[in-house]
Amino acid sequence: MGRIVVGVDGSDASKRALEWAAEEARLHGASLELVFVYHPPYVSETIASPEQADAIFLRPKQDAERVLAQFATEVRDVPVETLAVEDASPANALVDHSRGADMLVVSARGMGAFRRLILGSVSSQLAHHAECPLVIIRGGKHG
Repeated sequence: MGRIVVGVDGSDASKRALEWAAEEARLHGASLELVFVYHPPYVSETIASPEQADAIFLRPKQDAERVLAQFATEVRDVPVETLAVEDASPANALVDHSRGADMLVVSARGMGAFRRLILGSVSSQLAHHAECPLVIIRGGKHG
């Protein structure tokens, strides 16, 4: 096994997915690729200053990079790469990163059947489209 991709978003659930993936990487001598997918900003007003532009366009990426750096420091004895990816569809971005990976690990938020019908679930989309084995970490502690 060479590369395990982990979708993270800063939540406790994604931290559990990372913990699980890190242990798997240690057991198999793999590296981790942490991917945080953030949404591109929607701007409905005129941008009045460079500072306002920075706040609108740079903030989401900076927030993603901050979470990635924090999560990466919690992993020991495993090579880690971090990627902040701008995409309106987390599922599509993670499918792209699953190409050539040995495993994709994500957490499930458990939105419920009705909301999943309307919005679509990232983990459900990944189950159908990921290009490598997929592990979905459900709520609660693993072990």
